[in-house]
Amino acid sequence: MTDDLVVRPLAGPEELDLFLGLSYTLDHELADDLGAGRRRPDWLWVALRDGRLLGRIAWWTGEDGGAPLVLDFFDLDPELPADEAAEVGRRLLATALPAVVPAGTVPPEYTRYLPADWREVPETRDRVELLFSLLAETGARPLVERLRLEWLPGTPVAEPTGRLAFRPVRDREDLVGLMTPVMEGTLDAHGRADLAGGLTPREAAERHHDEEFAHYASPRAWWRVAELPDTGEPVGFVVPARNHYNPIIAYLGVLPAHRGRGYADEILAEGTRILADAGMPRIRAATDLGNVPMAAAFARAGYVNFQRQVDHVWDAPGASRS
Repeated sequence: MTDDLVVRPLAGPEELDLFLGLSYTLDHELADDLGAGRRRPDWLWVALRDGRLLGRIAWWTGEDGGAPLVLDFFDLDPELPADEAAEVGRRLLATALPAVVPAGTVPPEYTRYLPADWREVPETRDRVELLFSLLAETGARPLVERLRLEWLPGTPVAEPTGRLAFRPVRDREDLVGLMTPVMEGTLDAHGRADLAGGLTPREAAERHHDEEFAHYASPRAWWRVAELPDTGEPVGFVVPARNHYNPIIAYLGVLPAHRGRGYADEILAEGTRILADAGMPRIRAATDLGNVPMAAAFARAGYVNFQRQVDHVWDAPGASRS
């Protein structure tokens, strides 16, 4: 029963330990995120009965003062029976969503990080599918499952073959101009969603650059364009960077005219080399499960699939929250 359930946001950062009464892979980031303004106490909600934490939900943004960009915490006490857990989850969503997401706007994307074998472990699968079913009741739908990948120091990096020459990205237009044709035939579900939503390839590239790449504090001198050494014709590009949490391969693209020739391996090796030479303790990356060519390139480069990422989206505001 949920009639005695209290659902409320945290009163302030001093209640973070209460929120940490359940566990998830991003718990270690919460304190720093609150301090930096990437999270706010009124975006961290808890469901309590007699002081016991039964569920929690939270949103994240990219910079202090920004709107909520991602719903990335949604957890229920694993000791609850499934029907009771479902009722707690419904109350959390019904109360917190309208309080955090402005009326008339589309809720931010939901992202969940999962063990790579989550489907093979019945207990994990059942808990996760319960969360997904509760989100579906509010109008969310699955968008994509992604591989989360990691390269560690000591893993060999392929030596340059001489087939490509690399230069730094000159400026915004240099990179956006190369991203645009890559967007036209992208296998990335988020890119496809941008195009299906009415953006042109150019507009999708600009949004990706301006909303993500432009906010990295790491040196833009790391970003590379791959060219044919004899003619200077662009073949592709790679964006090695560091976000708030990890060194990453933020984006890698091969222009349509040059696909199918193994260039992705050499471009990925260049991006990996840049971060490795900078002394990074690890490199993270991600690619859609369905992007088989890119997943294979990461595997050849020694990147290990350590987690999965499942994303859900809402297509319209005003979805049912009851």
